[in-house]
Amino acid sequence: MNDSVIAGRKIGAGHAPFIIAEMSGNHNQSLDRALAIVDAAAAAGAHALKLQTYTADTITLDVSEGEFFIDNPDSLWKGTSLHKLYQQAYTPWEWHEPIFRRCRELGLVCFSTPFDETAVDFLESMDVPCYKIASFENVHLPLIRKAAATGKPIIMSTGMASIAELDDAVACARAAGCHDLILLKCTSTYPATAENTNISTIPHMRELFGCEVGLSDHTMGIGVAVAAVALGATVIEKHFTLSRADGGVESAFSLEPSELKALVTESQRAHQSLGAVSYGPTEREKASLQFRRSLYVAQDMQAGELFTLENLRVVRPGLGLAPKYLDLFLGKRISRDARKGTPINWNLI
Repeated sequence: MNDSVIAGRKIGAGHAPFIIAEMSGNHNQSLDRALAIVDAAAAAGAHALKLQTYTADTITLDVSEGEFFIDNPDSLWKGTSLHKLYQQAYTPWEWHEPIFRRCRELGLVCFSTPFDETAVDFLESMDVPCYKIASFENVHLPLIRKAAATGKPIIMSTGMASIAELDDAVACARAAGCHDLILLKCTSTYPATAENTNISTIPHMRELFGCEVGLSDHTMGIGVAVAAVALGATVIEKHFTLSRADGGVESAFSLEPSELKALVTESQRAHQSLGAVSYGPTEREKASLQFRRSLYVAQDMQAGELFTLENLRVVRPGLGLAPKYLDLFLGKRISRDARKGTPINWNLI
C-alpha cells in the first residue's frame, strides 16, 4: 500500500502518526479564542488543525420541536434544538481565512469538514489540501462525490456505518476521483467509552478497503488513541480546547494542551515501538547478556571432586555455560583444580 500524502506530509506505517486537533465549536464564538487554539495546537506538536464548515441553515431546519429538538436526558446538548445548537457551534465562514493563515504561519496543516456542497465550493476557494467527511455524513453520497471530484485526499470517519454503507461511500469517493482515501474508525457517542470503541476493527478495515486507517477518538484521555497506534492507526483525530472548564458545545470530551502534547509524544513512542518481528538480543541488548545467570564453581574444588549443588551454582554473571546444563554436571568429577568463581566450561568435566 502506498503512503497517503497530505500537504506534502507522508502518512503510512513508516511514519509517525498524523495528529489532528479538531477545533469544531470550541472557539465559543470568539475568533481570538479560535486563534489561541491554533497557537496551542501548534505548541503541543499537532500536525494539523481541523475546522467544520457549515451554517445552521445548511445542516438542518429551523424547527424547535419533534425530532429537531434534543430531549435525550443523556445528551450533552439536552434541551436545545438542532438549529440553535449548530448556531452556537458553527465556525463563521469569514473566520476561515485568518485561521488558515495562522496555521500556515505556524506550520500546521489546516483543513475542514464540509457538511454540504456549498461548503466544498467555499473551501476550494481557500485551497484546502484535503477534505474530511464526518461520520454523520458518510451516507451523504452527493457530498462525498462533490469532495472527491476535487481530486484531493479524503479522510472519512466511519461512525455508525455498516460494511455495506462504507463500501458505498468508498466506492463513491473512488469513482468520483479520490485516489487518496483514509478511513477513521470512530464511535459516534459524545463522549465515547473505551469498551465501545472496538479498535480491533482498524487492521480489518485496512485489509478490507486497502487504504490507510486511523482513529477519530471521542473517549476521554489518550489511552485509546495510543493503543490504536499499536494496531496500525496512522492518523489520530481528537477534539481540542484550551480548557474544559471554559465550557463549550464539545469541551467535555476535548483534550487540553498538556494532554495533546502527551498524545503527540506517546503516539510517536507507540509507533517507534512497533518495529519488526524480532527474536534474540538486539544490538543494544548484547551488552546485557553478561548479566544473565550461568554455571559457576561456588566453592574451591580439587581435581576429581564431584560436582554438587553446594559447589556448583546458577548465578550471575553469564560467562559460564547455560543453566540448562546443571543436571549434566551434577555427580560428574571436575577435571582440574578450580577456585570459587570459576565459570564452568566443557573442559572442567
